[in-house]
Amino acid sequence: MINFHPDQQMLLLHAEGKLPLSLSIAVSAHLEYCGKCQQELASAQAKATNTFLSDDALAVESQHGNEQSDAAQTNADLDSMLDAMMSGLDDLKIDDIPSVEEPLTVEVKGEQYSLPRVFKNQLLSEWQGIGKVTRSRLDTGEGKARASLLHIDANGEIPQHTHKGTEITLLLAGEFSDEYNQYKPGDLMVMTPDHQHSPKTMEGCLCYTVVDAPLYFTKGISKLLNPIGELIY
Repeated sequence: MINFHPDQQMLLLHAEGKLPLSLSIAVSAHLEYCGKCQQELASAQAKATNTFLSDDALAVESQHGNEQSDAAQTNADLDSMLDAMMSGLDDLKIDDIPSVEEPLTVEVKGEQYSLPRVFKNQLLSEWQGIGKVTRSRLDTGEGKARASLLHIDANGEIPQHTHKGTEITLLLAGEFSDEYNQYKPGDLMVMTPDHQHSPKTMEGCLCYTVVDAPLYFTKGISKLLNPIGELIY
């Protein structure tokens, strides 16, 4: 069961096409996992459409009350066109129906993972990493925001850190946990400078992450990475 979702504002901005590409990918991928958010988004879109159509209908009625006959003719034309399209389906052969797309997969360290369809048109860089953590960047054309696929091997852990900005993580496969919760595929988490955690996984995991500022490591030898944080985030 998915327990962590984009908030209502993020869903609406996504529906309106106002999110940057990196975040739009995160929400689109989450929607492929989450029926609840699909329903919420569809409901919000329906309400917005009904409001727009109602306002538009009132304006048209007040300004063009004498054009009912034209509207009726237009509806008749549309009905005729629809009938023609439907009748053409009788001649459609099975071979003419497009085949279902092959699932999108990615291989990391010998493990193969299925990816949401939204990643189909995203160009991944080569996998790079240190120890049990491996990353492949996506080129979203944004400034400070860095979008990546992040893989952590079984029994791997990212050292304890906080955030100089915002970090969005969508778990795509596997599991991980931190000081706050345990996460399953489809969970979308938002971390801010108020959070400090150390994600770890027993079986391994693949995530999609977006960060707009370097992490700040807070414990042990990993603190030595902080001076070059701008180069590695």
